[in-house]
Amino acid sequence: MRFCHFALIAVVLAVAPQAARADEDFSKWPVLTSTFPSTGGGGYIIKGYDPVISGEKCITTFMATLPPTELYLHVAEYDAVPAQGGTLCTNGKWRARDGSATGTTPYQVFFKDGVVRGAP
Repeated sequence: MRFCHFALIAVVLAVAPQAARADEDFSKWPVLTSTFPSTGGGGYIIKGYDPVISGEKCITTFMATLPPTELYLHVAEYDAVPAQGGTLCTNGKWRARDGSATGTTPYQVFFKDGVVRGAP
């Protein structure tokens, strides 16, 4: 089971793109959806990815599922920094809610004018 958990984390992180380039226009990123298939393959689905800004942090809980029975609960926390007239969530760290695993993610989220966008 522990090996499967770490394999899942690798799949979840494969969803995450590389860090944004300094000249990148974050407002062109696609609107973030809370449920999406993992591009890392394996049939995993990410659910409930709905970050919020709280002070100097962006925080979200989410699930990684492999139907019909596997379910992994996680928390992701990012630094919230002003960028391009909005807020960029960057320098992400995640942890399993049961404390069994931790890591970092290059995935980024951008808030501006009430719209939340995820890095492509």
